[in-house]
Amino acid sequence: MTRAFLQGLVLFLLPFVLFGVYLVIRRRNALAWSSWSDQSLWLTIAGLVMVIASLVVTGFMTDHHTGAFVPTHIENGRVVPGQFQ
Repeated sequence: MTRAFLQGLVLFLLPFVLFGVYLVIRRRNALAWSSWSDQSLWLTIAGLVMVIASLVVTGFMTDHHTGAFVPTHIENGRVVPGQFQ
């Protein structure tokens, strides 16, 4: 769960970081609110679109199991990993 949250957070913040790099390259003050005020709405929308797109792609690309999950257990002294049956 933590990994999924961090991946979404990174994808959301990526447009802001790239815009900050753009401001530094253009030799503008990246810490001034005037540099960010006009673009903040579009950066937020871009971040949300990236997060939603990643969730949709993940939903389509993952394997969907229909059977029951058998947890990890021991058979004849050997550990059998969990699996779907």
